[in-house]
Amino acid sequence: MPPGSGLDFALTEEQELLRAEVRRFAEERLRPGLAERDRSHELPVAVLREMGEMGLLGMLVAEEYGGAGQDPLTYCLAVEEVARVCPSTAVTMSVTNSVCQWPIQRFGSDELRRRVLPDLASGAELGGFGLTEPESGSDAGAMQTVARRDGDDWILDGQKAWITNASIGKWFVVLARTDPAAGKRGISAFVVGREMPGFAAGAPEEKMGLRASVTGSLFFNACRVPASHLLDAEGQGLRIAFATLDHSRLGIAAQAVGIHQRALELALAYARERVQFGVPIVEHQAVRFTLARMATELAAARTLTRHAAALSERSPEAGRLASEAKLYASEAANRACFDALQIHGGNGFSEEYEIARLYRDVRVTTIYEGTSEMQRLVIARHLLAG
Repeated sequence: MPPGSGLDFALTEEQELLRAEVRRFAEERLRPGLAERDRSHELPVAVLREMGEMGLLGMLVAEEYGGAGQDPLTYCLAVEEVARVCPSTAVTMSVTNSVCQWPIQRFGSDELRRRVLPDLASGAELGGFGLTEPESGSDAGAMQTVARRDGDDWILDGQKAWITNASIGKWFVVLARTDPAAGKRGISAFVVGREMPGFAAGAPEEKMGLRASVTGSLFFNACRVPASHLLDAEGQGLRIAFATLDHSRLGIAAQAVGIHQRALELALAYARERVQFGVPIVEHQAVRFTLARMATELAAARTLTRHAAALSERSPEAGRLASEAKLYASEAANRACFDALQIHGGNGFSEEYEIARLYRDVRVTTIYEGTSEMQRLVIARHLLAG
């Protein structure tokens, strides 16, 4: 068992086999060329295609729509193992699975599911989620993108920002105001395709971390979307968005756990090899205490994440559990990467060492899919409602 593995509870033999298979695949196919892809901002297209063939890009989609039909816990196991090697690929995987395919399957018509999900679930195409705007982040109700009905279509106008898979995805779940006078109750959700008239994607952003993933803006200029691409009913957009985020936060928590695991492995290996004052630095009490805290927090983060995933589709507290997991796992992973880089000393500040990339990659886990501050508000709201 690798250092910091923590407690594996209630995992079936099939889940253990899948976890081992994903770890082997990530080491063999993702790790080679990792640093070069980070420097060149290169998406591992060939590897993503293989992941699609393995069923990893449609894990939550029912088999009747071409997916793997896996449960959220199994999905989180896979995300964790991918993130341990390449957080950029993990977020590409998480977004197309969770914030795109999950709401389409949950809130789309059977006709829409059959039209859109097979290509996404197979990995032939990637998907994304359009909620954030240049002036609308945590305050989703302040969005400016609008949609008006025109016969059998909706016409969308506006812009979305910080969208994972923006310039490479085919299908996006997009939120827009359909009744401005109704406030937050006047927002609806649509499935928008890149080939629809009036749709455009901007150039990829230059990011601090996750450089081997694609993030950019989406533009809608009188974008014509068939009425059949409305999810659920008009005015249900924020309900759909919040339900989707409750679910997708599990993937971000799992991504943070995977990064945390790798940070601990790197810190432990370096502490055993680096000699100062005549002994490996792992012999110094201060370093041992740091490693012990990293391992303990990893076990706690992993347990919170798996518990939330196991109950995500059968507990009325699923939203709170997901927020707790995402909050704790992301902040613990940030602490772990800080501590691991500190153990590396000056070498940790060099891009020649893997911990430097992890330090950059982990930072956004406390921001996207809802900031840590928003997670605390969600958790408090559940507590006060009880």
